[in-house]
Amino acid sequence: MLLVSKAGIVDAERIKVKIFPGLERTPMLKVNGIVVHQTNSSTSGSTFAHYQSAGAHGAHFLIDKDGTIYQTASVYKRTNHVGWLKSRCLETRKCAPAEFRDAQKIKGIKKLSAHEYKKEPLVRYPGNNDSIGIEIVGREIGKVEGYETVNEAQNGSLRWLVRELVETLGVSMREVHRHPEISYKKPSEARSAKWQD
Repeated sequence: MLLVSKAGIVDAERIKVKIFPGLERTPMLKVNGIVVHQTNSSTSGSTFAHYQSAGAHGAHFLIDKDGTIYQTASVYKRTNHVGWLKSRCLETRKCAPAEFRDAQKIKGIKKLSAHEYKKEPLVRYPGNNDSIGIEIVGREIGKVEGYETVNEAQNGSLRWLVRELVETLGVSMREVHRHPEISYKKPSEARSAKWQD
């Protein structure tokens, strides 16, 4: 279990604290999920440079190529890391028939996302307001090749971090998702990320 300060900063030997206040938005009252991303950059430095720009989007943690884990935002603050939500009902087909039909009638990803964000947590996918984001350094190699393979050092750190966050924040392992599963991202993003043995 992680030791977390009142400000949402994690105190752990494996985590280097490098907070970017510009990533932090409003308070996050409850964490219902974890979303795993890839940076589409080849170094942590280029990601950190982006995090310093005005209005930057980013996640709460970043895992470098050597497995180093950085905390980049408070776990008690919302960050913009998810984007437009997919419909959990449409994606999983595990919902009432009437709900499925209603979701099918909504045209456009912005409207569908707004519809999803109005739903209770766990009925919808976790979004910006209730999820922790973990970025893994790795760029998109090409349209066909997709994103770089997440290496073993990164996956080892990801497994440890997810396990600790799940225990500390009371998140279900079923609510840990790759970014493209829940939002409109390239399917190869974080495809090779492994957080379970």
